[in-house]
Amino acid sequence: MVELIAIDLDGTLLNEENQISKKNLEALEFAQANGVEVVIATGRAHFDVQTIFKDTGLKTWIIGANGATIHQPNGELFHSVSINQQDAFQILNWLEQEQYYYEVFSNDSIFTPQNGRELLAIEMDRMKSANPEVSNEQLIKAAEKQYSQSGFSFISSYNDLINTNVDVYNILAFSFDEEKLQKGKAQFKNMKDVTMVTSAEHNFEFEHIKASKGIALEILTKRLELDLVDTAAVGDNFNDLSMLRIAGRSAAMANAPEEIRNACQEITLTNSDDGVAHFIYSLLRSTL
Repeated sequence: MVELIAIDLDGTLLNEENQISKKNLEALEFAQANGVEVVIATGRAHFDVQTIFKDTGLKTWIIGANGATIHQPNGELFHSVSINQQDAFQILNWLEQEQYYYEVFSNDSIFTPQNGRELLAIEMDRMKSANPEVSNEQLIKAAEKQYSQSGFSFISSYNDLINTNVDVYNILAFSFDEEKLQKGKAQFKNMKDVTMVTSAEHNFEFEHIKASKGIALEILTKRLELDLVDTAAVGDNFNDLSMLRIAGRSAAMANAPEEIRNACQEITLTNSDDGVAHFIYSLLRSTL
């Protein structure tokens, strides 16, 4: 029997309007009412997740920053692993030199450069000039989704973070320029103590090598005295692979890339069609 379900947010639980649908919310309530531990496992910061859930009445464990943090349902930090500051500042220094939009996830804030949104606006203009067929609406939507998070704190440079003892859990780099994205991925692919994942079309992200959704799920199951074989996970992107591969049952969203779909035991509906609810009910109604 499934005793825990780990659920990704963007592209999974959240629809295209970045909202939790009524059907998905009812499915989460159904799972909890039947004794199943619901866990949100996301690249977002835990405080951003709390904002999303604030009017739902639901409280869950939150695996945040792609597994770098685990927060209890009452909001208390249970586990965390941060990037070594030397590694973090090395990454941020290069991103600034190459004029990337970036976000630094910490305990209470998402630090981002004051000129970051201007950099993305310039990239969008260049994209449209180079290729008039590019959908301006899609570019704007992608940027607005990035800006919709809560907890932003604007800095003039990463140098503002030096000597602050800030914990850096995740660094996200974002660009509309595919060549620029590939250059960034190549630049850092061999870092010893840092791992890199992608969670959407226009980004790449960094965490400590001992931080991933899969590692966090394993830590949490031990804390709850559960067996991984009695867990399930659902997601839509490459930062979900580590948990999808170790969960007892795994499902990919229909909107997931082919590699993610091929890695899972089953494929549920899209995030616009309440795929999470479909997966939860198919799991639980066969075992209750």
